[in-house]
This record gives sequence, structure tokens and C-alpha cells, in this order.
Amino acid sequence: MIRTSLLTALVLTLACGSSSGPKTRYLSLGTAPSGGAFFVVGGAITTTVTEASAGEWSITAEATKGTQENIRRLATGELEFAMANASISYFAVRGEGGWDKAYQIQSIMTLAPNIALFITSKGSGINTIADLKGKRVTVGPAGAGFEFFIEPLLAGHGLSYEDFTPLYATQDAAVALLGDGSADAAFLGGAVPTASITQAATSHDITFIPFDEAAKEKLIADYPFFSAATIPANTYRGQDQDYAGLNVGSMQLITASSQDEETIYQFTKRLYENRAAVVERHPAGRAINPKNAARSVGVPFHPGAIRYYREAGIWPETN
Repeated sequence: MIRTSLLTALVLTLACGSSSGPKTRYLSLGTAPSGGAFFVVGGAITTTVTEASAGEWSITAEATKGTQENIRRLATGELEFAMANASISYFAVRGEGGWDKAYQIQSIMTLAPNIALFITSKGSGINTIADLKGKRVTVGPAGAGFEFFIEPLLAGHGLSYEDFTPLYATQDAAVALLGDGSADAAFLGGAVPTASITQAATSHDITFIPFDEAAKEKLIADYPFFSAATIPANTYRGQDQDYAGLNVGSMQLITASSQDEETIYQFTKRLYENRAAVVERHPAGRAINPKNAARSVGVPFHPGAIRYYREAGIWPETN
């Protein structure tokens, strides 16, 4: 009787152990250095999707150098998901603009516009983009790929990198360089509000350098990833008027084309259906909406994402 009871207990123990469910799957999403919007928004997305998976997934937001590194790490399988700038991924998927090959990446979701601009300290004497000539200007971290949109932007205003001294720094570091006088101007941006611009406006008296309107209109006509964008008045300290800015390539969520359809379907579904939780963590989450999420910015969508968008009734058949 005792032996039978012990055997029964052992069977029950093994049965309970085997019903504990599947193990948590660990996944990674590449973002960018701290200071920019990618890092913060990527963290909001990973937290939201992890919570929505109810223990099935644990997604880590990894700080990286940005879009270029993210694309290469997707190709090697080091990342499952990544944040990207649409202007950079546009060229990467085509193997153009200095990329060594056409990268097999696909879009999951179009996120917030990446509104970027040059700022300077009040009293610097820099009033236009043409005034950057001969100055020291921060142009993003080395290897992040900012040149994909800065070079055409400068060319549209009659300048190139050779006309000033480019300083390569993260957005946090750029604010520090501007503050101590090591830089005359800084190129900063991301989803609005951008942490680095908030920091700069809070700690220094800054000026937003305006775009030439004719140059901006031509850039928008010539490149599919550029579009007009406005920073509303009072977004940043001392900004008492709307700023007529430029979206230099919307923030995107991308993945490798080889990623399995079910994983991308579930990721898209969990993110889109819990988008209110992203908004609570960062205002950029408002871009996850029926009009924008499935909007094409020049990179083909992954079949798993398309499957969800069609199921949700928001897939634009013009894509």
C-alpha cells in the first residue's frame, strides 16, 4: 500500500511538472544609443509586447549604434526585430547608397515621423543652414547612417560635409558639446518630443535653424522618405511658435525576410492591439494607428504583418 501510494505521488509530481507550459522565448529588438527616440520608443514597444505575451515572450531592447548596425545584425540572426530609419532601410533593401549588397529585410510597422533639425546656441550667428559653412557641427554617431538623409538635405541647401567640420557623437553627447562650446551646431531629432532636444532646450538657450522652404519642397519631391512635418509651439522650452520641420525618414519596425510568419504575425498583433500601452510610455505610440501603421515607406512588408493588417481590415491594397 505504501509502495503504491509513493508510485502514485511520483506520477502526479511528474504530471504536474510536465503541465507547466512552454518555456519563455527570449527575443531582442535593436534600438539606438540613448538620447534619441529609438532607444525610448523601442523600450516602450518591447515592454508592451512582452506584457501582452503573458509570459510566452521576453523581449529585450538593445542599445545599438542605430539603423545600419541593426540591419546587419538582423542579417546575421543576432536580432529578431529592429528599429530603423526609413531613409536608411530604403537604400539598404535596394543595395544602394553605399550598401555592400541588397539586404533581405522587411517592414513590420511604420511608426512616428523622425523630425530632425539643426539647432544652435542663441547668439551663435548661425541663422540659416548656409551659415553652417566653416563651423563645427555634430552629425550623429559614427556608423549610425545619418548621412543617408543629412547628405541630400545639405545638398539641397548648397552644402556638403566638406563645408564644415563634422563631429560624430550620440545625441546626448551632442548636447554636451553644444553646451561647452565644442560644437557650433547639432543635428538632433526623432519622434516628438525628442529627449535630446528637450535636454538642450532645458539646459541652454537654443535656436532652431530653419529650412529653406524651396529647398525643402524639392527634397520632398525628389526623395520618397522626406515629408513635411511640424513641431507644435511650446513642445520645447522657449519654442513659442510652430516649427516648419522635415520628416527625414519615418521610424520603422523591421525584421529579416527569413523570420517566420507566425512570429511576425503575433508580434504585430500584440503591438497593434495594445498600442494604448505604448502611448502611455511615449507619445510616439500615437503613430500606431489605422492610417499609419501599414503605410508603405519604400520597404516591403513581411507576410506575417500583412496577414495581421488584412485581418484587422487596415491593409492598404495600394501598398
